[in-house]
Amino acid sequence: MSNPSGVDPLHLVLGDDEFLIDRTVSQLIRAVRGDRGQGISDLPVTKMRAGDTNAPELAELLSPSLFAEDRVIVLESAAEAGKDAVALVLEAAREPAEGVVLIVVHSGGGRAKALAPALEKLGATVHACGKLNKSQLVDFVRGEFRTADVRVAPDAIAAMIESVGSNLRELASACSQLAADTGGKIDVDAVHKYYSGKAEVSGFDVADKVIVGDTRGALEALRWADQIGTAHVLLADALADAVHTIAKVGPFARGGDPFRLASDLGMPPWKVKKAIKEVGGWDPTSIGAAMQIVAALNADVKGAAVDSSFALEMAVRKVCALRKN
Repeated sequence: MSNPSGVDPLHLVLGDDEFLIDRTVSQLIRAVRGDRGQGISDLPVTKMRAGDTNAPELAELLSPSLFAEDRVIVLESAAEAGKDAVALVLEAAREPAEGVVLIVVHSGGGRAKALAPALEKLGATVHACGKLNKSQLVDFVRGEFRTADVRVAPDAIAAMIESVGSNLRELASACSQLAADTGGKIDVDAVHKYYSGKAEVSGFDVADKVIVGDTRGALEALRWADQIGTAHVLLADALADAVHTIAKVGPFARGGDPFRLASDLGMPPWKVKKAIKEVGGWDPTSIGAAMQIVAALNADVKGAAVDSSFALEMAVRKVCALRKN
């Protein structure tokens, strides 16, 4: 099969922001699947680090196959590729194999620094994934809300960045959550109500400690977040998200390819990688109990409990206790 008209055969994902890189690669793979009318399991996707492969292995992947099967090859950390690997990538870029979409992830520096401009000259579609400056952060937040079909005034966007911080993963999650929780009615007051204090301590900070069973660290983070006014609904939502992520990834974590799992589960790759590292110590029984706890907490922070601070602390203690050392 020939490369589809809607998806170029050669892509350069250029930069070092992990969130943007993961999102871009996932979007490209979805685009290939959509153009070729293939499901999740029908399109082979091979993901490898440049430093973890040898020349013969890479040559086999990049060469035309007998039946020209559709496939996607993602070469990560290309900035660290050796001389032979660089030569093979450039050769494949000059004459793309039929049916192959090559995605090269490059930081822009490294020992193979010259590979990036060489790929650009060969016609690679470039996807900028570098760190964002202040102006670009504003555009990023505006774009996240636009994706949620929400229009937000500039002062609300500025308040969002000030409250949440510059971490793109957390900004994207915060935009999605705020759009859902407010029904799209977002102004400065709504931002401050939901995300006050998040730049100092986020719900993710607390949830990360809970999932690994760090009771002391989780309680310290929770109490500080409470003291500076972080919204209880945000803390509860972050904990619920962490628990549900472990529940989704857990059954497939052993020996699973994070990139393929991300596609299968409809989750970003960074989230799957993180969950695979954290899933140890959890089993179906303990994660089931944790899901019941966070479900009850969701109701508690939305009015069911007389003291939502106490409800949060008890939930943190209970979930931490469920994790086996």
